Amino acid sequence: MKCVILQPSYIPWRGYFDQIKKSDLFVFFDDVQYDKRGWRNRNQIKTSIGKQWLTIPVHSKGAQTNHLLIKDVHVSYESNTLWTVDHWKSLQHAYARAPYFKEVMALLEPFYQQKPDFLADFIIDLSIAIARYIGITQTEFIRSSALDAQGAKTDRLIDILKKVGATLYISGPSAQDYIENDKFADAGIGLEYMDYTYPEYPQLYPPYDPFVSIVDLLMMTGKDSLNFFMEETH
Repeated sequence: MKCVILQPSYIPWRGYFDQIKKSDLFVFFDDVQYDKRGWRNRNQIKTSIGKQWLTIPVHSKGAQTNHLLIKDVHVSYESNTLWTVDHWKSLQHAYARAPYFKEVMALLEPFYQQKPDFLADFIIDLSIAIARYIGITQTEFIRSSALDAQGAKTDRLIDILKKVGATLYISGPSAQDYIENDKFADAGIGLEYMDYTYPEYPQLYPPYDPFVSIVDLLMMTGKDSLNFFMEETH
């Protein structure tokens, strides 16, 4: 059984969904420390004046939150303007001329009409909805917080993999710098690294940038998005 373990992210890029596609079981790693400078609550879209950050405001300040887990991060509504309204308007302005604008906005609309309490609930549900929309139907999803995993770093990953009965772990390439390969071998679990080499797709605003949110790919290619994943081009 092929398994991927990744921290949940806000409208992540194409490579994230490629890992979902490759896995039989995708584990949202939601019971690890929240990184204030990571991709949990933000991502970028392309606009006529360059890339734009879409950031979900969260309560993560103060010494008491230094060890806050992703699953426990609350969304903030202290601003006079709801972030959901701001993000919705930004998507409208950026992609009104995109060929699949209406279809993708219909997919996203129920999420931006919410007022979620926890960040993880919002971004996980949204990621699953996007995966199903583009045709990733075979992958099952679970949160690591439901597994009571023990240990740290590689040991924690292996404990999760053992608990779910995984035989192969699929990791991003950057993890090669710190993953302890011998521990996977000792556990009898195979290890495979992603190759993030993807074909270009049409974008509204040059120059081409492959690393923006998957929303950009959805707006331009709709349900044909999987054709722009590596496997489909061979």
